[in-house]
Amino acid sequence: MVDFTSQLLFPVLIVIFLILSQSIKMVNEYERVVIFRLGRLSGVKGPGIFLIIPIIDKAMKIDLRIVAIDVPKQAVITRDNVTVEVDAVVYYKVVEPGAAITQVENYMFATSTLSQTTLRDVLGQMELDELLSERENINKQIQELLDAYTDPWGIKVTGVTIRDVSLPETMKRAIAKQAEAEREKRARIILAEGESQAAQKMVEAATLYQGAPTAIKLRELQTLAEIAREKNLIVVTQTQSIEAGNIAALSQAISKKKEQ
Repeated sequence: MVDFTSQLLFPVLIVIFLILSQSIKMVNEYERVVIFRLGRLSGVKGPGIFLIIPIIDKAMKIDLRIVAIDVPKQAVITRDNVTVEVDAVVYYKVVEPGAAITQVENYMFATSTLSQTTLRDVLGQMELDELLSERENINKQIQELLDAYTDPWGIKVTGVTIRDVSLPETMKRAIAKQAEAEREKRARIILAEGESQAAQKMVEAATLYQGAPTAIKLRELQTLAEIAREKNLIVVTQTQSIEAGNIAALSQAISKKKEQ
């Protein structure tokens, strides 16, 4: 009798062990499990340890961490009829596991496809200059649109980054020529401003010299002294404009310069 009882107890224990192994579930802090009981949504469990009813309950695990989608290159025609290839990265996470399972068949594929179409739609409404210079605003606009579309699915789009914009070779050459012309224009403007400032200073100097004839004579002597620094140089000037004493002093300075 004891042998029969022990033989019967052993299979029962095995069955109980198998049932418990299928009933006890554990998920990590960043995971949740959506429970369907006889086909109906029963609730969301986790994190930690919880129980389900084998055969009756069906569990589907969801990862709540942020996921990065690499959006492949999309051919986009801008508003000014320029064809560019753009690729981006979209970051999203699941905030409502129940909605992510019940509202869309495959939320990963749906979010990836929606990211591609939204990227083409937004960039197609912009000109090339806007696309190249206002990436931050474009990223924010795409993020807001994606977040609004995926909100019923329990998905939160946390960020969008346009990674690369590929231009045709003809357009690259045109942009390079435009940049070169812009630099040349700025250089000419700076040169013209310098000439204008120099002319203004010369007008001011002429006005000062006009009121002080002695000063202009001193300036003339200084100029001649600078010229005399060059050896084997003959300086010819009008005697009416320089007094004899000044000429003698200038000649003495030239002689001393040659002796050195």
